[in-house]
Amino acid sequence: MLRIYKTENGGKLVKLKTFKSANQAWISLVNPSAKEIEQVSSVSKVDADILRNSLDADERSRVELDEGIFSVIVNLPLLDEEGNFDTLPCGLVFTVRNFLTICSKDNRILSSFNKNTAKTFDTRERTKFMLSILYKITQFYLRYLAIINRKTEHIEDALKQTTNNQELFQLIEIQKSLVYFTTALRDNQLVLEKILRMTKSPATSSILAFTEDDTDLLEDVIVENKQAIEMVDMHRTILEGMMDGFASIINNNVNQIMKFLAAITIVLSIPTMLASFWGMNVGVPVAASAYGFWIVISISMVATLLVIIYFRKRGMF
Repeated sequence: MLRIYKTENGGKLVKLKTFKSANQAWISLVNPSAKEIEQVSSVSKVDADILRNSLDADERSRVELDEGIFSVIVNLPLLDEEGNFDTLPCGLVFTVRNFLTICSKDNRILSSFNKNTAKTFDTRERTKFMLSILYKITQFYLRYLAIINRKTEHIEDALKQTTNNQELFQLIEIQKSLVYFTTALRDNQLVLEKILRMTKSPATSSILAFTEDDTDLLEDVIVENKQAIEMVDMHRTILEGMMDGFASIINNNVNQIMKFLAAITIVLSIPTMLASFWGMNVGVPVAASAYGFWIVISISMVATLLVIIYFRKRGMF
């Protein structure tokens, strides 16, 4: 999907239909077709491979400066309809005239830059617009980490009642999401620090016009991203400890059940053993007694009771 937006005087965001007036505009590509990629590549003079790289799900975050084209690939967080978390590469490209964003999926981060929020950004201020997107990405990481924390606490409360496989599978999914977040945030951190170094380079001054406020905003983004890294590391440590703890609890519960079943088996074997002794076709004590049956039953009950008392003292019941 190809969309072209431009901020006009008064802070109004206008959607353009063609590239004719697309000067200082925002060109948004979301899951674009091959035709749209070629069209944007031809108009913006950007190599089509740069645009296609951002559509690769396994693409790592990086910064490139080649022939007057400055491009950044960062990984932004995703939350799908089923409540699972993932990351998605997103390309940010500076050309002589415009600013491009390329993603393989629609996402809440870029969608938050719309007509309703048009006063918070300006497509004509491309550097500040890029930094606003990067700042929004770190905010969404922190927001999703807060959701993960609440979700983990809910699962923990559920597991305290009963250790169902469903809750354990949810913890595994969260653990996998945190691994994705850790990798993406660390890669993004390297990109942000490289951009900060490039702001002081004359080679990028003609493309990236960083003001003092822009540099301050970039430093704020770096601080927020570091905070997100620390939070995801903390959540991973807590989750790993929780998984180990519940694994120990499950093993202990299994041991308790096996111990109880073993004790029950021993207790039930006593009457069976005595009955088998007196069921043999040989002479046995009290065989001729009229009360022989009740004597054997009494002996069995007393022996069983003594074994139960012994096992209770040993904590097996």
